[in-house]
Amino acid sequence: MSSAGTKQQILHKTHTIMANTYTQIYIHSVFSPMRRDCLIHPQWEELLYKYITGIVQNNDHKMLAINGMPDHIHILVGMKPTQSVSELIRDVKANTSRWINENRLVKDSFQWQEGFGAFSYGHSQLDAIIPYINNQKQHHQKRTFKEEYLGFLKKFEVEFKDEYVFNFFQD
Repeated sequence: MSSAGTKQQILHKTHTIMANTYTQIYIHSVFSPMRRDCLIHPQWEELLYKYITGIVQNNDHKMLAINGMPDHIHILVGMKPTQSVSELIRDVKANTSRWINENRLVKDSFQWQEGFGAFSYGHSQLDAIIPYINNQKQHHQKRTFKEEYLGFLKKFEVEFKDEYVFNFFQD
């Protein structure tokens, strides 16, 4: 083989070995059961969180924080660019609905409400958002889910129409 051919092979191998994608994508998602019913019971919420974590990890992402209340869940995920946020949340909702219903964890059929909130954070903000998610029970002693969610939409300057925001108990 000529030296030019060998050099081309080496360059090709080097390029293949070095060709990687590096990202730092942190997404905080919030979603709720249908009609925002308080269906997530303390008796099985930890199992649900572990199940959701498994789904996230099986999709090659990293769960950084998960917590919630009987009427909603927050997750913070370090995402790979191989899947969209919508695809991940659809996968989480479909699989957890099936799991909840197969295990008869609620009296009637369980469904997640359509839609979700998704908010991006930088690495330097993780020290603030992780404790926020981890302290949901204490946080909601002072603030309703509606106040919290609308606060996120306003903070992140997300344009929204009231009729398309989650159905809230107060409404």
